[in-house]
Amino acid sequence: QAIGLPLTLPVCRRLTYAVGHFFNDLCASMWFTYLLVYYHSVLGFRDTNAGALLLVGQLADGICTPLIGYESDRTSGCGKYGKRKTWHLVGTISVFASFPFIFNPCIGCDEKTPQTAGLIYAIPFIIIFQFGWAATQISHLSLIPELVTCEHAKVELTSYRYAFTVVANIAVYAVAWILFHFQSQHTEDPSISQSLGWVDVPTFRYLALIIWAIGTVTSVIFHLGTKEEGVQPQEGEETGKSQPSIPGSSQISGPLLLWKHWLIEPAFYQVAVQYMCTRLIVNLSQTYIPMYLTNSLSLPKNYIAAVPLVMYVSGFVSSLVMKPVNKWIGTSMAYFVGLVPIMVFSFWVLVDTNMGTRVYGAAVLLGAGSAVILVMSLSMTAKLIGDQRQSGAFVYGAMSFTDKVANGIGVMIIQALHPCHTLDSDCKWFFRTVMVIVTGGVAGVAALCLSTLLIWPIAIRRRESRKFLKPLKKTLLLKH
Repeated sequence: QAIGLPLTLPVCRRLTYAVGHFFNDLCASMWFTYLLVYYHSVLGFRDTNAGALLLVGQLADGICTPLIGYESDRTSGCGKYGKRKTWHLVGTISVFASFPFIFNPCIGCDEKTPQTAGLIYAIPFIIIFQFGWAATQISHLSLIPELVTCEHAKVELTSYRYAFTVVANIAVYAVAWILFHFQSQHTEDPSISQSLGWVDVPTFRYLALIIWAIGTVTSVIFHLGTKEEGVQPQEGEETGKSQPSIPGSSQISGPLLLWKHWLIEPAFYQVAVQYMCTRLIVNLSQTYIPMYLTNSLSLPKNYIAAVPLVMYVSGFVSSLVMKPVNKWIGTSMAYFVGLVPIMVFSFWVLVDTNMGTRVYGAAVLLGAGSAVILVMSLSMTAKLIGDQRQSGAFVYGAMSFTDKVANGIGVMIIQALHPCHTLDSDCKWFFRTVMVIVTGGVAGVAALCLSTLLIWPIAIRRRESRKFLKPLKKTLLLKH
């Protein structure tokens, strides 16, 4: 056990840690589920313009994430506050200051305002928001290996974290459903409750402000209830310069790995591709399921709140059983188990072209599977980092970089291929095909990546080669 670090945390501290990403999760839920719907169906932006906004956000997040991870590892924090919590605070303030403006039209804008004005207005707020989101995400993830040492305790913290991610999504969709229901009860025009348009601007504004207020409160709870170990300068082995010491670093079994050392580790790339596939499944399905519901299945707009709500309730239930399942069959096999319901969902969407209310059953499968693979992929990343906490933020940042860029490019490609500007009927097959590919297609790639992890398990090869070369070097020296 590393000096000064507990094997596990009391329940209260686990909860205060887990709510530290709640604000991010609330915002991410709105970002991925409703950004395209809001800018395309509500504000009337062209497909490519709406996709460009999401791409700009993903690229900004992707660029900021590894840079923040690198700086988070290097800096010692603000006074005694701790470097991870300092970056978390910077990120929270940035999200607080920018998010409400993303889901509000520019001041004085209406349906006739040129889309260029809306783009110029939204892009700066999106960039600030994504910087803050990245800073909060990386610092929060990087706290896991610094709070506990036991492998199962890391999985447990990740499960708690994901459970609150699910709660955040449930909160967003529940509030959205209430707002849409309230709107339909107070209008005499039935078409308003069926299709989205400029009349829904206030609904999305209230939704953004409500989750903004909830997220602010949970962020305060995290900063008051989570204690991070302080850092003190020590002499670095490789550079000879003063570096922050990591609690328990004297117990690290092997050389300290800097960011450049990770780039020559095969396991680093294995886990990165696995994490990227996981995030493509989770984020792209979340982004396009509202389009699938309204265009392919022609369901009323309240379904874009109800169906994701069902998905995340099933995800919450499955996240509660992650710890015993992981102990029983291991992380890799638990990940494979999570892929199975996702593939079943994909096949169901492919063959059932007029699903109707059966979509709730399909949503249960997608939600449960997504929860499992996301928790397991984060656990794989924590396992890769192990006791190398001094560069943990860089690793999380690099993983997130692949995810953000891949998601942004994926959305832009889908938006560019959007056929609905020519024939309305094209939307029905198009979004059904998109859902099949981003779930079943990507799940197939994820299964192939998983097979490489079963053949070559997650391990730091540099450390293994050092273990082999040290005795060999001693033997050679003795001979001479």
